[in-house]
Formats: sequence, structure tokens, C-alpha cells
Amino acid sequence: MTSSSGPATVARDRSVETLSEQLPRFLRLISAAKVHLSSDPRDRAALVLLYPLARLGPLRQGALADQVRADPSTVSRHVATLVQEGLVQRVADESDGRATQLLVTDAGLAALEQLGRDRAAVVQRITADWQPDDLASFTGLLGRFLDDLAAALPGDAAATPVPGDLR
Repeated sequence: MTSSSGPATVARDRSVETLSEQLPRFLRLISAAKVHLSSDPRDRAALVLLYPLARLGPLRQGALADQVRADPSTVSRHVATLVQEGLVQRVADESDGRATQLLVTDAGLAALEQLGRDRAAVVQRITADWQPDDLASFTGLLGRFLDDLAAALPGDAAATPVPGDLR
């Protein structure tokens, strides 16, 4: 039987403390990256709405706001930008002809693909000097951490509304 205050526990506790101290820095850097690494930070928030629309199919605007856990008026403003740019179109809701749903256009899908390429290029640049094994280990561990974080959140707060969301 091992002691709960043995060397392994002490080392683990130090690692947990260090990681918990690094998380606020990580969040600050992600916030800065959204501004400095995005090809067009002004429209990025609107473009992020394309992810759930592409993944889930046509949605009413209110349902989209729920999916991304954002204020409906903010989503409305972003949707107007997406419609104006031809990335999303409004279509009649088949279940209720008075309502509309949002549908990603071919141009919207192309913009979404470009976002993915831009994000991959940034990660490529950041990890250019990493060994392949280090990158694979980090990728696996980050995925595991995010899965465990999602599982620890209450209710549907753990749902990932938009892959790659850097909000």
C-alpha cells in the first residue's frame, strides 16, 4: 500500500499546481492570438458561426445562438454580416413556413475551409521546431485534457459548439 503523501503524490501535486498556474497565461495568449494571428480578426467572430451551421445543417437563428452560447443580438449582427457576404443564406423552415433557417452557402464552406488552412498554418509555424513525437504527444494529451475538462463541466456546458472555436 502506498502513502498518499509519498514522493509520487508530491510530484503530481506540484505538476497540477504548475499546470493550474499556466492556464490563465494560456487563455491570455489564446485571446491575443485571436487578434494577431487571424487573417481578418474583424470578421472572425462571424465566421466562427459557420462551424455549427456546417456541422448541424440548417438552424434557426435562435438555435444557433444557443449552440454557441452567445447573446442573440450578437449572433443576429454576425449573421447579418454572413448573409451580406454571401456565406450564409436564409431559407424557409420546412416545419414552419413563417420561420427561416440559416444555411451555409458554397462560399461559406470555402471560407470555413480557408479558416482551417489558416489555423493549420499558424500551428505549423508555432511547432516548426518540435520533434514529431513531441507534437503527437502534445496533441494527444491536449485532446485528453479538453475531453476531461468538458466532462467536468456541468450539464450541456461541456458541449463543444464549434470545433476550433477561439472565442
